[in-house]
Amino acid sequence: MLGIGELTLVLLVIVVVLSIKRLPDLVRSAGKAARILKSEKRALKDQDAPQAAPPGTGPGAGPGAANDDARPSPRVIRGETAERRDL
Repeated sequence: MLGIGELTLVLLVIVVVLSIKRLPDLVRSAGKAARILKSEKRALKDQDAPQAAPPGTGPGAGPGAANDDARPSPRVIRGETAERRDL
């Protein structure tokens, strides 16, 4: 009789054989999801960092610096297209 490990291995092989055409798309989707999560994590970390710094001391501060009230440009994730919506 087959144990749990052997049954899992047999099922895994069957799934891979039957879905061999879809496997590249699945791996590509998993990679894209990982990149999106990584960029969102980095964005959250970057968003928290400027709040800790006193105003006027961040990068770009000084003469000719952009107005803080200006709308920030949208983030673009590599491989994704961004639509600009003027409000």
